Amino acid sequence: MKKTYKIEVDCANCANKMEEAAKKTPGVQDAVVNFMTLKMSVEFEEGANIKAVMKEVVKNCKIVEDDCEIYL
Repeated sequence: MKKTYKIEVDCANCANKMEEAAKKTPGVQDAVVNFMTLKMSVEFEEGANIKAVMKEVVKNCKIVEDDCEIYL
């Protein structure tokens, strides 16, 4: 399943850091962050608990970019 989330991030480099952090999160098959549109597309592994996975994605993104926002 694939879902798109609105995000808030300051620069393209920060968006790249968020994308890498999201991709490394268990339950995420793929993630793409578009700085120009301020959106994050996340493709989840089959059977993943989307809410739980996204909590981890937010936590991991905050580690690399503490002032980013992901609107769930």
